[in-house]
Amino acid sequence: MYLPLEMHIGLRYTRSKRRNHFISFISAASMAGIFLGVAALIVVLSVMNGFEKELRERILGMASHATVSELSGRLSDWPAVARRLEDMPHVLAVAPYVQVEAMLTNGRMVSGALTRGVLPELEDEVADVGQHMKQGSLAALRPGGFGIVLGAELARALGVGVGDKVTVITPQAGVTPAGILPRLRRFTVVGVFEVGMYEYDRATAFIHLRDAQRLYRMGSEVSGRRLKLEDMFRAPRIAREIERRLGGDYWVTDWTRRHANFFRAVKTEKRVMFIILLLIVAVAAFNIVSTMVMVVTDKQADIAILRTLGMTPGRIMAIFMIQGSVIGLLGTLLGVAGGVALALNVETIVPAIERLFQTQFLPADVYYISELPSDLHAADVWRIGLVAFLISVLATLYPAWRAARTQPAEALRYE
Repeated sequence: MYLPLEMHIGLRYTRSKRRNHFISFISAASMAGIFLGVAALIVVLSVMNGFEKELRERILGMASHATVSELSGRLSDWPAVARRLEDMPHVLAVAPYVQVEAMLTNGRMVSGALTRGVLPELEDEVADVGQHMKQGSLAALRPGGFGIVLGAELARALGVGVGDKVTVITPQAGVTPAGILPRLRRFTVVGVFEVGMYEYDRATAFIHLRDAQRLYRMGSEVSGRRLKLEDMFRAPRIAREIERRLGGDYWVTDWTRRHANFFRAVKTEKRVMFIILLLIVAVAAFNIVSTMVMVVTDKQADIAILRTLGMTPGRIMAIFMIQGSVIGLLGTLLGVAGGVALALNVETIVPAIERLFQTQFLPADVYYISELPSDLHAADVWRIGLVAFLISVLATLYPAWRAARTQPAEALRYE
C-alpha cells in the first residue's frame, strides 16, 4: 500500500529496534500512562453516571415527578384539581397524598418518621413503592383498618414485622381532662418495603389516605397531588406550565427542585474527577515529550541526510509528529478497550473483591447507595478518547519542531 514518505518513515521509526533501550522504555511507560489514564477516566465516569442514575431512580421510586399544593400547604378541592391535572398534556397519572412528620413507638423503641397517607391503587401509578415490597403489600392498606407499611430500616429500628403493632404519635395535641396530651393511634404493620436508599428505608411510613385524614384531623383535605409526567427530564418546564394554567393560588414543584443538591453534587464531582484523572494522561504526555526529544537527538544524522535530499522542515516535523502520535493512539485505544471492559463488569468485579477481602466498600448506613453501579455512556468514551489523543498529538509538537530546525551542516560535522 502506498503511504506518504513522512508516514512511512514515522511508522518505521516506531517499529524499529532502537540502539538506546532507555528510549524504548520511556515509550512503553508513556503508552502505559495513557492507557491507565484513559481506562481510569472511563471507569470512574461510568461509576459516577451509575450513581446518578441509581440515585435518580431510587429518589423517584419514593418521590414524584411533580407535586401540586395550595400555598397554605393543603389542598381543599382536590378532586376538581385532579380532573384539571389529568386533562393537561404530559401528565400521565395523579394521586393525592397527606404528608406529616410523626413519632413511631414500639415498647421502648422510638423513632421519628415521615408518614404519608396514600390511596394504594393510585400510588402505584405515580411511584414504585409497590415494586420494592419485602413483606406484605401496599394494597393491604384499607380505609379504617389503620394498617401501616414501614421502611425496612425503620421496621428494624422499631423491632417489628408484619402483624406487629406500632403507636403513631402525631405533632398535634388534644385537650383532655388530664390536660393537653399528644394524639396517638395504634397501627398494625401490614407491609415492609426496601428501596435501597437508607434515607427512605429508615424514615418513611405509609398509611391509608382516609386514616391519615382522620388521624391528623384534616377532614376531606389533603396535603397535595403527586404527578407522574411523560418525561421526567422535562419536569421543570412542565411544572411551570402547570402552575401557569392552574393560576396563582397553587404551588407546583418538581423533583429537580426538591433534590437539586444531590444532582449538582454528582455533576460537580464528575467534572472534578475528569480533570484530576486527566492529569494522568498529561503526565504520560510529558513522557512522550521526553521520548521524542531523545529520538530527535538520536536521529540527528538521519534528519540531516533527509534535509540534504530536499525534504522540507515541515515534512521533517510531520515524521516525528506521526511517530509520537502512534504512541498516543495505541495507548488511547488500549485504554478505551480496557476501560470499557472494566466499566461493563464493575458490578461483577467489585462484589467479588468484597467477598475476597470480607469487607464492604459502601456501607448502607453511611451511603445512599450500598452497591457500586456503572452506566457506560458512549459519548463519554468518545470524549475521553479524543481528548487523550489530542493531548498526545500536542506533546509531539515541540520535539518535532526541534527536529525541523536541525541544520544539516552542524549535524554531519563529526559524522
